[in-house]
Amino acid sequence: MNLAALFSGGKDSTYSIFEAQNHGHTVKCLVTILASSEDSHLLHHPNIGLTSLQAKSMKIPQITITAKSSDTESELENLKDALSAAKKEYQIEGIVHGGILSEFQKTKFEGVAKDLGLRVVSPLWQKNQKQYMRLLLDSGFEFIIISVSTDGLDKSWLGKKITKDDLGKLEQLSEKYKFNLSFEGGEAETFVVNCPLFSNPIEIQDSSISWDGYRGRFEIVRAKIKDNAR
Repeated sequence: MNLAALFSGGKDSTYSIFEAQNHGHTVKCLVTILASSEDSHLLHHPNIGLTSLQAKSMKIPQITITAKSSDTESELENLKDALSAAKKEYQIEGIVHGGILSEFQKTKFEGVAKDLGLRVVSPLWQKNQKQYMRLLLDSGFEFIIISVSTDGLDKSWLGKKITKDDLGKLEQLSEKYKFNLSFEGGEAETFVVNCPLFSNPIEIQDSSISWDGYRGRFEIVRAKIKDNAR
């Protein structure tokens, strides 16, 4: 089936493309809605503009629309416009959704898809979080944490590329502080810098960190696709 992938640049939306392709689907394009603010309940916000580098490395065309507000219904209208364009230009039959646990997001995306006559493929839905996080690393996904907003995750996690040792620490912290290990509740956001879908990794050249004592962001100021092929 020809699909458009709802793409934020994080681990879940990227891995869902990987899984969809492994199941025989063709991802014809990426659809990215640039959230107007970090207050969005539906869309990923940090470093969203850099998804263009990831799209280029994956060699998949990208449709990008800037949201006019953080109102959910307005964002859904933006998404509907983008998917309508994808349906017309790439003859897509469905969308790839990278959600794991959020019934809110899944229901909203399914509603838009139904209106457009599109099917929804959710390869990660209700996956065991510990197994999934280990599978990400075992499959060669390299990602960094670009925002944190929960007890148990401090400033030291911002900008960190997650390793298997880090995953063990995250498992302990998630059990102690009761947050979702996969960050499905917005406890943290991620950015993929390399994976099997990329022709070349993303190199972060300059960055900054903001921290208010509880939550923080790792802002990628400048990045590029590495010249050397993997």
